[in-house]
Amino acid sequence: MADRATTLRELHEAAEILVLANVWDAASARAVAAVDGVRALATASHSIAAAHGYEDGENIPLDLHLAAVERVTASTELPVSMDFEAGYGDPGETTRRALAAGAVGANLEDKMRPLADAVAAVEAVVAAREAEGTGFVLNARTDAFLVVGEPDEETVAEAAERGRAFLDAGAECVFVPRVKEVAHTEALVAELGQRRLSVIAMPGGPPAADLERMGVARVSMGPWSYRVALTALQDAAARMLAGGALAEGVRPEALP
Repeated sequence: MADRATTLRELHEAAEILVLANVWDAASARAVAAVDGVRALATASHSIAAAHGYEDGENIPLDLHLAAVERVTASTELPVSMDFEAGYGDPGETTRRALAAGAVGANLEDKMRPLADAVAAVEAVVAAREAEGTGFVLNARTDAFLVVGEPDEETVAEAAERGRAFLDAGAECVFVPRVKEVAHTEALVAELGQRRLSVIAMPGGPPAADLERMGVARVSMGPWSYRVALTALQDAAARMLAGGALAEGVRPEALP
């Protein structure tokens, strides 16, 4: 666990951007881990909830969520970061339970709560990892871009203010979902520092190579990896129902 945590921390600090295709169960974890160049895994709370028939937003019971994460961590030697949303009401205890499930990092959402409350949640995660004696890597998320229709300079300023507070409280990285404009990304890197910004890949957004040049630390697929898989399944079913056949190029070896 200590080695995995150290590896995950170093991957966030490296000059090369950390690319994460998020997973939701042991099979998706093994499939992604088998791809050349994959150095770590991350779970997606949305995908795990959906796979179990729940809506996103801490609707899946924490015990069930952690059981899914534990199956992921048991399936790989790679470091795994868990998305535990806003911490299920007790970020410190949820951190301890995530560690027990084999995760060595996590996303923590602020849900745009008052800044003092959001910082206190970050501090609770940091205190829990220190008490456990681990290098648990915290990717502290601000939802500033999620609560506005069209982000502008004020949105960037608010995300930067909250992100700096999270870094000061001990987070390694600041996750700003839905930022995709180059100007906004560059401004956030300038405010937070090189290799401190984490983003989610968005259709139409900058490619990973460009994000790396801008100084972004991490780009993840979030629920998009789950959507990619289900899109392929729907398309295959539609072809068969239309009288067609399975598409060429399906790799049996991709199935663990």
